[in-house]
Amino acid sequence: MKKYKLTLIASVIMSATLSQAVTASSHREAPNVTRMPTIDSTDFYSFNSYEAGRGDYVTLIANYIPLQDAYGGPNYFAMDPAASYDIHIDSDGDAVEDITFSFNFSQMLGNDNAGIALMVGPEGEQKSVGVPLKNIGKITADNQAAANFSEKYTVKMTSGPMRTGTTADVTNMDTGGTSFRKPLDYIGTKSFGSAAEYKTYADSFVYSAAIPGCDVPAKVFVGQRKDAFTVNLGKVFDLVNFVPVEGDSVRGNGDGEGFPDGITQSSMNDDLADKNVTSIAIEVPTACLIGEGNGVIGSWTSASLPQARILNPNASFDNAEVNGGAMTQVSRLGSPLVNELVIGLADKDKFSSSHPSNDGQFIDYVTHPTLPELLNILFKDAVNTRLGTDLETLAPTNFPRTDLIAAFLTGFENVNQQSIVTGSEMLRLNTGIPAKPASEQSAFGVAGNDLAGFPNGRRPGDDVVDIALRVVMGALCHDIPVNGEPTNLGFCMPEDASVGNAPFTDGAPSDASMTGTSFPYLAMPLPGSKSE
Repeated sequence: MKKYKLTLIASVIMSATLSQAVTASSHREAPNVTRMPTIDSTDFYSFNSYEAGRGDYVTLIANYIPLQDAYGGPNYFAMDPAASYDIHIDSDGDAVEDITFSFNFSQMLGNDNAGIALMVGPEGEQKSVGVPLKNIGKITADNQAAANFSEKYTVKMTSGPMRTGTTADVTNMDTGGTSFRKPLDYIGTKSFGSAAEYKTYADSFVYSAAIPGCDVPAKVFVGQRKDAFTVNLGKVFDLVNFVPVEGDSVRGNGDGEGFPDGITQSSMNDDLADKNVTSIAIEVPTACLIGEGNGVIGSWTSASLPQARILNPNASFDNAEVNGGAMTQVSRLGSPLVNELVIGLADKDKFSSSHPSNDGQFIDYVTHPTLPELLNILFKDAVNTRLGTDLETLAPTNFPRTDLIAAFLTGFENVNQQSIVTGSEMLRLNTGIPAKPASEQSAFGVAGNDLAGFPNGRRPGDDVVDIALRVVMGALCHDIPVNGEPTNLGFCMPEDASVGNAPFTDGAPSDASMTGTSFPYLAMPLPGSKSE
């Protein structure tokens, strides 16, 4: 048991290094995807459900359409009807999906797709004229007649590779059909009432779903949510325009001297505090995901579009374009931060369109990561001046980064390594590690003695930014507490990481109290307008 705990703690902490990028998860992470925000995946979560009585389920959440201002009317944030939004699960580790859940959307106007119209003009000369808004009155869970726009979606499950496997419908058990509905975004309190009223409305779009080959019902929800990711976004991409270390940290040269006062970062640095996202969430019985593997699943999300899009010069609501050709992947996200701050700019779109089975082509970004070198360029002189030292580099010097190879490409034996070992980037979850209630979760996951958290999967309250920062700068070269004993994991030594034991942070904390405690877990979206 002691050996197992050592291996477990080592492996899941090490997995954090693969998300070594410092800050924003996956918002606008590649040049091409910035032009197509409706298929831009922002965050992906995979965790053992911690809602009471749901311990035998896995929740998977894929967030899309980044940086939503709640007041973004009059059209707000609809999904792309031509796209396929997919959640993939690899149950055995061959880097090929064994299960894919595909979400496809359609849009309708009110009044049976004719659009709500008003009679305008004096009596006898009135004309029926369509309204310009998505609603003309208050909408509730019981009365949605004032809605002038709606979205529906279907969910299909493919067993085997997504392009060649066997596909069947996921059934809406509440209606008996194959169609599900998506709530309107939280336009404001006049349109929907208070947050409690909007919650009642949105909760009516949480469905029980029958998954092919699975005897136990799943749950499905798609709708707007508060962005759970926290990050000091503006300053991070302004060449890290802050000192990314908490005060009273310990220097990595072994003399025990702390950094000077005055560099502790404020906790009020979350640039996403006023942003919403659109969540695609599905909760599936664990037994229906693990297949014949060892209980560790790998998962990721992707979005695809038809290769060709021809714009209609005489566009209408339901005929703005013609799409054709093979479906082509344009967005991909597994572990947080990888494409944004690990993959080089020239290869970001290639990563977005690639498959995990081809991730060997990106190995140089893992064995020789650039992020620590960038931080060294930005902060070495300042650190040496403040500390009166002459550190040659702040970046770890153990090359190749074998710790990152294990975390990024293979996982760890008997812990988060799957039954087949294939180098690939995905979010790995050991379904055999019990979930912790929200009140008992550590925002630092495994590093906070919480084996149910990141990087063993990822929960909405896990502070992946701080974890990643500390590990990429060499925390694993220093002793790690294992069963109460300081232990070096053997990948590198303290002298390989001059500031490896400093508590790096972006100053934008996250924890489970900021999210919900039941499916679909993410907090209610912010309203576009509040009542006066």
